[in-house]
Amino acid sequence: MTDVKPVLLVAACALRDADGRVMLAQRPAGKALAGKWEFPGGKVEAGETPEQTIVRELREELGIEPCESCLQPFAFASHPYEAFHLVMPLFICRRWDGFISPQEGQKIAWTMPARLLDFDLAPADRPLAAEIRDRL
Repeated sequence: MTDVKPVLLVAACALRDADGRVMLAQRPAGKALAGKWEFPGGKVEAGETPEQTIVRELREELGIEPCESCLQPFAFASHPYEAFHLVMPLFICRRWDGFISPQEGQKIAWTMPARLLDFDLAPADRPLAAEIRDRL
């Protein structure tokens, strides 16, 4: 029998610009998986939907206002980490208000879907990047 780990629900978003590029953010120093690239997002708080989480997290992390009704469910990851099991729905967002301005000192990169796996991605983000590469 395997160890039972708590399940952590995290929502992530692939921002896609008019040129078809997708944005990645690099986890800042001092956080778990520092230096790894990921799709922005965060932990779903009590009483929040994944869509509400995306809106809150993109506002807090990137200073933009995504259109909640514009969030398109795309794929999900289920990944075991040492201390927990992560379940992460990924949404695609093509419309937001404002200009992306990293609020936590993180680096960002825009890349074509075919190049997503060239980045040193967090483990749970790798299969999502493959899905974007193969389906967008």
